[in-house]
Amino acid sequence: MAKKKNITSDAIVSFYMDYVLAHGEQPKNVYAFAKDNNFEEAKFYEFFASFDAIEEEIFTIFGANTIELLSKSEEFETFDARNKLLSFYFTFFEQLTANRSYVVHSLTGEKKPLQAMKRLKGLRHVFSTFVESLDVKTLDLNQERLERIQNKAIKESAWVQLMLTMKFWLDDTSKSFDKTDQYIEKSVNASFDLIDNTPLKSIVDFGKFIFKEKLDIRS
Repeated sequence: MAKKKNITSDAIVSFYMDYVLAHGEQPKNVYAFAKDNNFEEAKFYEFFASFDAIEEEIFTIFGANTIELLSKSEEFETFDARNKLLSFYFTFFEQLTANRSYVVHSLTGEKKPLQAMKRLKGLRHVFSTFVESLDVKTLDLNQERLERIQNKAIKESAWVQLMLTMKFWLDDTSKSFDKTDQYIEKSVNASFDLIDNTPLKSIVDFGKFIFKEKLDIRS
């Protein structure tokens, strides 16, 4: 049988995800993986240096696809920073849910958690760039260095918030992941209220929600 000629990076990603879902592990080597999918091994290395590189690319794709979908919405452009971030979250987690079996395996099947976190490096860059584009209103410090520190702190805290939300989603057993939707809304609203220096009802509300969920998990 003739080898496939017009193989693409998307096709390799699809082959890889199918293999991992079917076997519960990475392919043994690139040669066998390419042979099983009827393309030349050299074609693999045109796009990826290793299977770990594919793992990172998959999560980068989830983030990039989210932004692409949002960019097609005229309504999205009218949103303020808070609602743009909420839109990102809801769209991003729709992407994860559509691929939940793979995501759960990739992020929880690794014996070394730090190794799993390396797979999110590309996603972190995509997400941080998106957060920076929101132009979140901050305190006017009238000092360039302090402004840079403040902006960096916003990006870092936003990334931590996304990681915590992903952890909540991974543990969520509610129907249609309804509790994750609640978590997203309450946590994003609380974080923006902190930035606005009005940490009143939404922060208390989010605290109550987390406290209740922790009790439920332990019971």
